[in-house]
Amino acid sequence: MEGRLGRIVLILVPYLWLLVFFLVPFFIVLKISFSQTAISMPPYFPTFDLSEGWSGIKAAFAELSFDNYVWLTEDNLYIRSYLSSLWIAGTSMLITLVVGYPIAYGMARAPKAWRPTLLMLVILPFWTSFLIRVYAWIGILKKEGLLNLLLTNLGIIDQPLTILNTNTAVYIGIVYSYLPFMVLPLYSTLEKMDFSLIEAAQDLGCTPTSAFWKVTFPLSLPGVVAGCLLVFIPAVGEFVIPDLLGGTQTLMIGKTLWNEFFSNRDWPVASAVAIVLLLLLVVPILVFQRLLERQQEADAR
Repeated sequence: MEGRLGRIVLILVPYLWLLVFFLVPFFIVLKISFSQTAISMPPYFPTFDLSEGWSGIKAAFAELSFDNYVWLTEDNLYIRSYLSSLWIAGTSMLITLVVGYPIAYGMARAPKAWRPTLLMLVILPFWTSFLIRVYAWIGILKKEGLLNLLLTNLGIIDQPLTILNTNTAVYIGIVYSYLPFMVLPLYSTLEKMDFSLIEAAQDLGCTPTSAFWKVTFPLSLPGVVAGCLLVFIPAVGEFVIPDLLGGTQTLMIGKTLWNEFFSNRDWPVASAVAIVLLLLLVVPILVFQRLLERQQEADAR
């Protein structure tokens, strides 16, 4: 009995945490997304007046509408923000994969005595504030910054490059900031791989390149998928990096959300934007997980 109670408590704690810190705020934002903008505090109506009892709650529900979601489809700004965010996040994810895969592979093939040190070097940036690290890139990428100074002194360029306040700077910031999230799951997968399979493939006539694509990469796909999700999901809603490193032409949904909440004080529209963003991210992940479960069930048979 005590063991069963302990298991129930162990399962119940994370679900309560999820309920309090995710589902409750989610339903609050969802309710606001069906509300209307008002010059008041809070800046929307209707609000639930519990003093009027059940009739007040029913009256508040009667005033909710889909107008904000209709507005998102009519205003080109939000559509362009979503598409631009998905493009920048997807491109950054691919660049991070291309950069992070060789790092993780090298760590997995390194001598065991070196691996803890290499792992620490990957995690080391997390010891510094995220905001400070992004600000540091301003000093590196600006016209009179360290990068242009280095390239000029080496004679590679004659005039300073304009990198800061462009999409290129946003890509650099996202790849740098989220690279550990790609490397760590890749390293975890590659470290467990039996590298004798590569030797066997080469003995059977595969070239090193062919052995990589036929053996190593397929076996590392769980780490690839995990790393891509860990990079892509937060990158879509990123605000700090495009705000500090991107220019006025850099359009991402995080900046649009901030402007709606704090500049326009249009909480209902901002909440609708956030809900649509969440659906854009969660639904594909759920579909992918379902397909993965079916594939695993088929393989087990």
